[in-house]
Amino acid sequence: MAKLKAKMTLDKAYKVAEVDDRLYGSFIEHLGRAVYGGIYEPGHPNADEQGFRKDVIELVKTLKVPLIRYPGGNFVSGYNWEDGIGPVENRPKRLDLAWRTTETNQLGTNEFMDWAKKVNAEVNMAVNLGTRGVDAARNLVEYCNHSSGSYWSDLRISHGYKEPHRIKTWCLGNEMDGPWQIGHKTAHEYGRLAAETGKAMKWVDPTIELVACGSSNREMPTFAEWEATVLEHTYEHVDYISLHSYYGNRENDLGDYLASSLAMEDFIQSVVAICDYVKAKKRSKKKMYLSFDEWNVWFHSNEADQQIAPWQVAPPLLEDIYNFEDALVVGTLLITLLKNADRVKIACLAQLVNVIAPIMTTQGGEAWKQTIYYPYMHASVYGRGTVLNPVISSPVYDAKTFTEVPFLESTSVYDEENGTLTIFAVNRSQDDNLLLETDIRSFEDYKVVEHIVLENSDIKATNQEHHHNVTPHYRGGSTIEEGYLTAELPRLSWNVIRLAK
Repeated sequence: MAKLKAKMTLDKAYKVAEVDDRLYGSFIEHLGRAVYGGIYEPGHPNADEQGFRKDVIELVKTLKVPLIRYPGGNFVSGYNWEDGIGPVENRPKRLDLAWRTTETNQLGTNEFMDWAKKVNAEVNMAVNLGTRGVDAARNLVEYCNHSSGSYWSDLRISHGYKEPHRIKTWCLGNEMDGPWQIGHKTAHEYGRLAAETGKAMKWVDPTIELVACGSSNREMPTFAEWEATVLEHTYEHVDYISLHSYYGNRENDLGDYLASSLAMEDFIQSVVAICDYVKAKKRSKKKMYLSFDEWNVWFHSNEADQQIAPWQVAPPLLEDIYNFEDALVVGTLLITLLKNADRVKIACLAQLVNVIAPIMTTQGGEAWKQTIYYPYMHASVYGRGTVLNPVISSPVYDAKTFTEVPFLESTSVYDEENGTLTIFAVNRSQDDNLLLETDIRSFEDYKVVEHIVLENSDIKATNQEHHHNVTPHYRGGSTIEEGYLTAELPRLSWNVIRLAK
């Protein structure tokens, strides 16, 4: 019998927002083995005619990734996009100063667009505002999105791409507040450049949407002031401001680590407040939305990365091997993004293959799923529709950094068109199962379709050696009686409870 008990009330009338499918986006950067040896490996037994790994394509398609940010990341701040177009044999090799590697440019804009189509994803294209600016950005939009009859669009056609790529979402640089960034700028310098670049890009194609750089993380000394200043310059020209944040169990404190989503929640609400302050100051009717375009767990590989010799081609960088506790944290972060779906419209799990990724590959060998693959897949596949605003009563605990952490982290998504209701829930308790009683009386005649559970007796268990070591099962216990759903959530578990009429 569960010692812990929580209650939740769900009603069709209590809505947060429709989920923008782009909330389940991801990220591929020219970094480590994300591209070369990840999505692209000519000569691999499973490679297609373009050199793309078909096993990776299938794993990405299973995730239903709607949007993929490209080509960076820190990489983009020194990237000349022209290096990656035209005949492959003529493309230059360049030193990538961001990651101290050598970029061969064997894969560039057109090839990545081809790959994105194979995985049924749109592309969120980033432009270089580190070493470059307005001219390179407007030319890239013309090359990608203009139909024909101009220099850059006709050049694309000559490269074998008659139809424009029609890329909708564009990032105005990357982490320009960071001293590590090539071309690091002050908020005023970046804000002015982003505004002028954005104007020119939208003059080329008025249908695009733009993301301005927010702070690299909430701990930056310029946080809040950076957002306010950048938005002062860009508010009328951009559609989103970005957030980046990574989480890790560096002190091996599980209770504190499992509360990471509270920090994400606070970060989101702080940026929303800044956006609304600028809106009020400008007397604007426009609402600024958020793009959480880098988020994940990242800490396992930090020491190993320091040992990598510089100027290699596609060395194994940022190859975190995720364990079971990381999957639980990723689950709580996904729930937090859903809870804020009224303002967070885009989010990108960073990254997708090999580099802090849910998918790993072996050179010349197999591809496999990390532990974090599963909550990401479940949310993406089943979390489409309207996020409901639940009323939750849960017991709490105190951790080192956080107080009153609820043992239950939960939200739900109602898909009216398909008549389904999905509850996502994490039990943070390290000791006890949690009995969850949910009032679903507004969902008359609904039945439990399945109760998926990800659990493991070893919180440090990974899928590295045995690829099915941490996988979900379908033996969760959920019943409905007289309008109430009763579910037992195992200790330290990720749960997906699917209901249908």
